[in-house]
Order: sequence, then C-alpha cells, then structure tokens
Amino acid sequence: MDFATIIGMIAGAAFIAIAIFMGGSFSQFVDYPSITIVVGGGTAATLIRFPIGGVLNAFATGGKVAFTHKKVDPKELIQQIAEMGDIVRKNGPLGLENVELDEPNLKKGSQYIADGYDAGFIRETMELERDQFLTRLSEGQRVFKSLGDAAPAFGMIGTLVGLVQMLANMSDPSAIGPAMAVALLTTMYGAVLANLICLPLSDKLNSKLELEDINQTLIIDGIMSIRDGKSPALITQMLTAYLPEKQRDSLEDAA
Repeated sequence: MDFATIIGMIAGAAFIAIAIFMGGSFSQFVDYPSITIVVGGGTAATLIRFPIGGVLNAFATGGKVAFTHKKVDPKELIQQIAEMGDIVRKNGPLGLENVELDEPNLKKGSQYIADGYDAGFIRETMELERDQFLTRLSEGQRVFKSLGDAAPAFGMIGTLVGLVQMLANMSDPSAIGPAMAVALLTTMYGAVLANLICLPLSDKLNSKLELEDINQTLIIDGIMSIRDGKSPALITQMLTAYLPEKQRDSLEDAA
C-alpha cells in the first residue's frame, strides 16, 4: 500500500474543504453544470487522443500504482540474485525450484533456468515482458497527463460559457448568480482535478516507469549471469553498476 498517495489526496481535499467551510456553505461550491463541463469535456478530449481500451487500462494501472505501489529496492534484488547464483552453483538449476520470490519477472526467470531453457529464449522472453510492462506504464502516464492538461482547459471553457450566460441575462438579476457560479466553479474544478489527481498520478507513473526500467533490466542481466554459471561475487560486482555510487561499496565489500 502506498500511503503517500492516500495521505496526499486526503490532505489536499481536507485543506480545500476546510477553506470552504471557513468561508461559507459547502453547497455553494457544488455546481453540476460545471462538473459536467470539466469531467465530461476532459474525458471526451482524452478519448479522442487515445483508444478506449488504453484509457481503461490507464485507469486500472494508475489506480494500482498509486494505491498499491510497492517500491522494489535494486540493492535487495542484487542480493537475491547473488543468493540464487550461489544456490545454482551448489545444487544445480533445479535448486531454484524451492526458492520463494516475490518479484514476478525474477520468479519467471528463475523458473526458466530451472527448466533448462536456452539462454537466447530466456533473454528474448524476459525483454519482451519488460517492454510490454513499460509500455503499459507509459500509456497510463500519458493518459493521466492528457487528463491533467484537458481539465483546466475545459475549466476555462466553462468560465467562458458562464460569462456568456451572465452577459446575455444582465437584465435578469436572478440569472446572474448561477451563470457566475458556472464561470468560477469550472475553473476551480479543473484546477483541482488536474493538480490534485491527474498530474500527480502522471508523475507517479513516470517515476514508476523509470524505476522499473532499471529494475527489470537488472533482473534480466542477473538471470542471464546465473544461467551462464557466473559466481555470486562476480554477479554482485556486475550488477552494482545499476546502483548509485554511494550504495555500491557495501555490496562490493560483501561480495
């Protein structure tokens, strides 16, 4: 569970709600035409840019990454891979069948080694799996970025609609208030939707994409090193290239 996302969204919504209640009634800030313009217009613009299947997958991926994202430490991956290499040297490839692994692609690579698959097949299959996963993350990031860009734009459109309605009914004082509400609230809804939900999720997916690109490539190189029979010490030294400089010394000393 990624508590940072949950805390951030709840805190942002709470601060807005507190400001509203301190200055008046919450009902004053609820306007269904404004919601329709921002949410409906932003969704429609996104559907024009992306296929509907991609949009639905993006929502699923975004929700999964935002609320259930578990950060995988590359240092821990290297240690696991080195331990797997030690098992293979002592017990042979079949020794990996009893190793419990949480990372799906590492587990799959371990099974490939235990089953005795060809090195070329293992690399090609795992690289394809990595590329497909990164593509899904990239598409999700672009969809949320599109929603984040469209929401304020449609908020401005709603503002123009409200101003036109207001100017068209200047002779009727009772119509000025609702029209002005549409004009102002659509801008507010667009800004909140973009800056509290869509753009933060887009940035989180982008961070996940960069991290997973490193981790999955590290896993592939580690699995291939185990398949080639390299020693745990050599595997560790090779894979420390994926770590920041300050984290390398402790692993290299242990190796």
